[in-house]
Amino acid sequence: MELRGLTGVMTYELFIGDRMFSSWSLRGWLMLEKFGIPFRSHMVGLYSGTMALDLASVLPARQVPVLRTPEGCVVGQSLAMAETLAERHPDAGLWPEDPAQRATARWLCAEMVSSFTALRGECPMQLMHCYEGFEPSRNTHGDLARIETLWAHARAVSGAASGPLFGRYSLADVFYTPVAARIVGYNLPVSADNRQYCLDLLSDTSVRQWRAMGATVSYDPVPYALDLPTTAWPIGASGAARSVAGGPSLNATCPYSGKPVTDFLEMDGRIWGFCNRFCRDKTDADPEAWPKFMAMVTTG
Repeated sequence: MELRGLTGVMTYELFIGDRMFSSWSLRGWLMLEKFGIPFRSHMVGLYSGTMALDLASVLPARQVPVLRTPEGCVVGQSLAMAETLAERHPDAGLWPEDPAQRATARWLCAEMVSSFTALRGECPMQLMHCYEGFEPSRNTHGDLARIETLWAHARAVSGAASGPLFGRYSLADVFYTPVAARIVGYNLPVSADNRQYCLDLLSDTSVRQWRAMGATVSYDPVPYALDLPTTAWPIGASGAARSVAGGPSLNATCPYSGKPVTDFLEMDGRIWGFCNRFCRDKTDADPEAWPKFMAMVTTG
């Protein structure tokens, strides 16, 4: 279980699948995380055989993500979750303020949910590495062309030449972040500007944290593996840190929980401690994704 943004107020509960592979879970997580909405997340084992048991408390939902409101209402399906959160948190800015931009953003999200089956089927989201030599089908090329058309239309409506599609980060960017992961992870052909947009989405601190947390889990066999050469994921994972067996560490308490340290990593010749392996391993995966850790390193 992961706790995010808890400030003593009632929070949402979010049920998510494996971070490295669950594209819809990433969307659900970002629509809470990026807009400062407090929530508690629960992991659902997509590949461990525990999915039915893990979702038993939110029936009749049968897929991830699933949202449970502070009042106990269960909401399935990402688009329904998005509209529910936007309705309940009108000041959070989930949709663009301008009516034309907001309508266009809704269109893009709805088409994402209902379309691009070739891309989604041939290129399941995976955040482990980038494949070299993947050959997309004609239908996937068609999906990519349609996505680029929609992105160009969004920018024409918003006037934003780069960065978020509507100038300020919105649910449209949330819904297309897993698309960006597919484009980068399979080296799919898009324009230079759109590839940069994909890299911008994946460079977001929240997305880097999501991937780093996913990297704490090992898989055998690895889901969706292809017999193709791979290169390193282009963002984070610098290899600057490594887990070590013991301390002493420069810090006595975990930078995330404040609890006493029990697990350790080394970076730049210095030992740092964490309250458990998860805290250590997510930091090991991408140290610069974690502001609290980097602040400790800078001041330590």
